[in-house]
Amino acid sequence: MSWQAYVDDHLMCEIDGQHLTSAAIIGHDGSVWAQSPDFPQFKPEEIAAIKKDFDEPGSLAPTGLFLGGAKYMVIMGEPGVVIRGKKGTGGICVKKTCQAMILGIYDEPMTPGQCNMVVERLGDYLIDQEF
Repeated sequence: MSWQAYVDDHLMCEIDGQHLTSAAIIGHDGSVWAQSPDFPQFKPEEIAAIKKDFDEPGSLAPTGLFLGGAKYMVIMGEPGVVIRGKKGTGGICVKKTCQAMILGIYDEPMTPGQCNMVVERLGDYLIDQEF
């Protein structure tokens, strides 16, 4: 299965009538493996800051998580495993795998829990596959 198929079929899938607004799989080196058409254009330093928070949990809390210039307030996650952020009626979930990061962005009416389930389920699967 191609990386794009993981984004299209697993991250952008419909859950209880809702779906993510955008999603991507990005390598630890910052390279895009696959992304939805409307995933925000991000800066390399934004991805580097997210990766740093996995290595040094809490480093994003004082400044927030930035992606495509949008600022997300960092909320409860799992240190070194999952970063969750909130912005208005939406938010972001980032799951670290062995070689990549799975990013999902949502807005109402999708709930944070639905976003987390979609992103983390694929992340857990990829970890099991050693990706």
